Amino acid sequence: MNGRKILGKEVKVNWATTPSSQKKDTSNHFHVFVGDLSPEITTEDIKSAFAPFGKISDARVVKDMATGKSKGYGFVSFYNKLDAENAIVHMGGQWLGGRQIRTNWATRKPPAPKSTQENNTKQLRFEDVVNQSSPKNCTVYCGGIASGLTDQLMRQTFSPFGQIMEIRVFPEKGYSFVRFSTHESAAHAIVSVNGTTIEGHVVKCYWGKESPDMTKNFQQVIRFFIALFKVSILHIYIKALETPFKRKQSEKQQQKSI
Repeated sequence: MNGRKILGKEVKVNWATTPSSQKKDTSNHFHVFVGDLSPEITTEDIKSAFAPFGKISDARVVKDMATGKSKGYGFVSFYNKLDAENAIVHMGGQWLGGRQIRTNWATRKPPAPKSTQENNTKQLRFEDVVNQSSPKNCTVYCGGIASGLTDQLMRQTFSPFGQIMEIRVFPEKGYSFVRFSTHESAAHAIVSVNGTTIEGHVVKCYWGKESPDMTKNFQQVIRFFIALFKVSILHIYIKALETPFKRKQSEKQQQKSI
């Protein structure tokens, strides 16, 4: 029929295309955060890795919009809560690609009010955040938690992003400081947690002040006490050598006086 004329008009025939399906609403599903992903890991990779635990409604590796490269973390959503719990328990610490991955419950960002939604669409970029502070700074400020702030809550929230060295919480003030082992881990935490809801409160995350290296200070104190101990031992040893010598000197003087 293509190209034929009907009632004086040329007819064009082609394969019909079905309209693209709308994005599935997974807001009521159970979302797992997957961190420490190798750069080569794709969405299909994490979907395949988590598939044995149950039916997956969504899976994605988060990529930088400018470069198209992975940001090192992703999310897997399950229909069933128990499936998500099993995935978190059994997949945490497993090797995927060249790295051991971290798993935890994902913190979901609250929907923005319609009147301000356009103003809040801009997301923090890892490349921007990582360059906002000194490479030696590994401390994240997390504020806005007016109630329910605990050390355990902060550890659960931030542990997926890297090794935590120290946590300081100030419940009466509603904020805390989390110090990571690396600057990059702290940057990932800021990008991922900022603007999310924790204990019903929308939190703000940004760089905290650089913490002093407590390990170096502790090592300096240890070296001081070791040096002091060596001096004390040397003093005792000298005293021990002097005692017999002084005793002999005393005996000689007594003999002369006789």
